[in-house]
Amino acid sequence: MADTFKAFVVDQVDGKYTGGFRDLTVADLPPEKVLVDVAYSSLNYKDGLAVTGKGRIVSKFPMVCGIDLAGTVAESDDPRFKKGDKVVALGAGQSETIWGGYSQRMRVKPEILTKIPAPYTPELAMAIGTAGYTAMIAVMGLEHEGITPDKGEIVVTGAAGGVGSVSVALLAKLGYTVVASTGRADTHDYLRKLGAAAFIDRSELDRAAKPLEKARWAGAVDSVGSRTLATILAQTQQEGAVAACGLAGGADLPVTVMPFILRAVKLIGINYLPVSEAKKNEAWARLARDLEPAKLASMTKTAPLSQIQDLAETILKGATRGRTIIDVNS
Repeated sequence: MADTFKAFVVDQVDGKYTGGFRDLTVADLPPEKVLVDVAYSSLNYKDGLAVTGKGRIVSKFPMVCGIDLAGTVAESDDPRFKKGDKVVALGAGQSETIWGGYSQRMRVKPEILTKIPAPYTPELAMAIGTAGYTAMIAVMGLEHEGITPDKGEIVVTGAAGGVGSVSVALLAKLGYTVVASTGRADTHDYLRKLGAAAFIDRSELDRAAKPLEKARWAGAVDSVGSRTLATILAQTQQEGAVAACGLAGGADLPVTVMPFILRAVKLIGINYLPVSEAKKNEAWARLARDLEPAKLASMTKTAPLSQIQDLAETILKGATRGRTIIDVNS
């Protein structure tokens, strides 16, 4: 590995947010116990916000962006990891308060690292990334609330995005009837191949909702928030459940208590990084079992880190499809 390496760094100078590529050395990295030769990161909605500065994601400057990373341990002062281990880190403050994965090398807190479980490689781990992992946690949340395939339709919002694509594939594999919400008709064939049984235009959900509407959904995975989430809650069946895991449409929630007290609807908050180690391990095991490799491949593309600024703008416009792996060495 060369003495210097590339990283995408954002900074704030005189109140102005800037971002660009810098040459770093190991001496520039945080004083953490595990040095990782990073192979891949990924593109998530939060990455778009951090790279462009259009969201209050970064709270310490300068900051190496990238909320995910996967690679090989180069050095370790922690007994849990040794040189040569394949490791992954998802979220956990990366690109917010600690340096992240848009770098060819990174020193990482051992507490946020996980040895990549079989059958995954670093590349496949990033094909899943925070978005895919979040989708698995959301599906597990619906299952925990007793939402079984026989209860009825499950709506997935932002269906062509990263969280949405993996959610559609997982739910379909598990036998659910999935209704995909998207504003892009050109993604219908793609989503149908992932397992979507029907479609609803996002404009039908992104509107002012009545306190209660005709009950339709047994459950939902929502990555949009705001009016879309409010409409879904108003349309959820008796004792249904909605897993909320994103805010692409806004952080507000213009809803009444009616769905909760008259239909006993459950709103499940989904944090992509569970506190429980057992739950983390269960999520990886479930992904290995329930996410079909062919479907994961069909929703994934690889792009070079050199294009990250354009990619960030694209994901914020809602114009990406599926998952994007970021090759940090190109």
